[in-house]
Amino acid sequence: MDWLGLLGTLVVDASASWARMFAALFISAILAFIFGVLAATSKTAEKIIIPIVDILQTLPILAFFPFVIAVFTIIEPPIIGVNAAVVFLIITSMLWNMIFGVYEAIKTLPSEFFEVTEIYHFDFWSRVRRLYIPAAYPRLVEQSILSWAIGLFYLVTSEIFSTGNKNYTVAYGIGSELVKLGASQNYAAYILGIVVFVVFVILTRLLFFKPLEEHSTRYLRQLPVGNTAPTQLRQVFYNILERGLKSPYVGRIRRVTKDIRIVKRHPMHLKEPQAESKELNRLYILIVFLLAAFVVYIIASNHVLLSDELQILPALAFSFVRVWSAFLLISLIAIPLCIYLVFIRKNTTKYLVLFQVLASIPATIVLPLIVQGLHSNGEAVAFVIFFLSGLWYVVFGIIASTRTLPPNIFEVQRIFGIKGKLAWKNIYIKAIIPGFITGALTGIAAEWNASIVAEYFTATGITGNTITTSVGVGIGKLLDTAISNTADFQLMELALLNLVVMILILNTFVWKRAYRNVAKVYG
Repeated sequence: MDWLGLLGTLVVDASASWARMFAALFISAILAFIFGVLAATSKTAEKIIIPIVDILQTLPILAFFPFVIAVFTIIEPPIIGVNAAVVFLIITSMLWNMIFGVYEAIKTLPSEFFEVTEIYHFDFWSRVRRLYIPAAYPRLVEQSILSWAIGLFYLVTSEIFSTGNKNYTVAYGIGSELVKLGASQNYAAYILGIVVFVVFVILTRLLFFKPLEEHSTRYLRQLPVGNTAPTQLRQVFYNILERGLKSPYVGRIRRVTKDIRIVKRHPMHLKEPQAESKELNRLYILIVFLLAAFVVYIIASNHVLLSDELQILPALAFSFVRVWSAFLLISLIAIPLCIYLVFIRKNTTKYLVLFQVLASIPATIVLPLIVQGLHSNGEAVAFVIFFLSGLWYVVFGIIASTRTLPPNIFEVQRIFGIKGKLAWKNIYIKAIIPGFITGALTGIAAEWNASIVAEYFTATGITGNTITTSVGVGIGKLLDTAISNTADFQLMELALLNLVVMILILNTFVWKRAYRNVAKVYG
């Protein structure tokens, strides 16, 4: 085997995939800033954008596939259309949490910042350059790192789907190449491909994201709980204003903003945050109710749809059981592991590097190996993919939340010698609850998105070998086969509608309520 030639091919494939990734990240960052700022500064836009984004982030990537087929595959030449389709699919996985990041960054700014812009009559573009960009930039960087990891999963998935149809094949891509090598049982070349993939991930982290993170500290450190900002943020903000203002009173900004009392407040601060939260919660509940009513209406009025629904409900129920079974195992592993590292070893830094490397390897890349290792046992393969898809969200969610714990917790534990069951019950579990809820929400969403490949997967290798895995019944399988086998878009759309309604019900009545309860205790 020509190893040097193979290595060159893999590097070219990875470079092509990374070009798609960076294109998607750049477009997502621009869109996230626009929609995030609009939602944070306009009540009307907030009521429209936030619920829509909340719905869109629950959809699996296949939900956008009909649109991709209809629009991008008619673009000439075909190579442009195919690559545009892959970039679009990656954007649908990256964008939503980036919008929320910008929205939260602007929404939590202290009111005095807006008072300064009003005093000096900043126009729209001045606010964008001197307030919105400096405030949103750190959160955008933070969310971009998460989006990149999510995008890698969907990069591979989109390229796998592309290779499944001869009309929509990417010319170069590390995802499709790894699937071909795995299906061909060329394990040496397959492992080399994974190594190349991981090297690209590490280099991206070191050469792109790390400098961005270091640069973002110029603007903002993580805000503490409440409507206050650290001294560094205030200083940087004032410096940015002073560099752009032409007023002779620039030097007095600090004193003015401390002493003056402005009667006309900025619109975004007219309501208390709690009232805004209740208003949005009512809107979520209304959307869920209307969607559910719409589903019931169209099914009741059409016998064909009723027949489709009888396929969808059992599939949704089986997938629900698989997703939550995997999540139960994730919880049983992640909670003790994180507690051990944070509270007992008191050192997570050296483990984070290992975790980040492992988390950077999408489950879709190792899917051919898992399929063959488990002898194409569909249920076992699905469980493993669900588990790997959600595990790291919970782990990183817990570890991230414990970084903000006050040091006196550890001091009290040491002074009073709190150990064993008492420490677990009164310190450890309570301390990780906020991070666990955040990680659980994102982890379960990742599992639902992974159902597309976890429950049904087929790939043909370079040598013509084919690997296939399939569960008996599942919503992921139903969505996949409705497109690839029967082109039944009506069935796929109804299945997606059922899936969205179910996830929205869980988010509205389970996770959002959990967030509110945690906020009351920890806020």
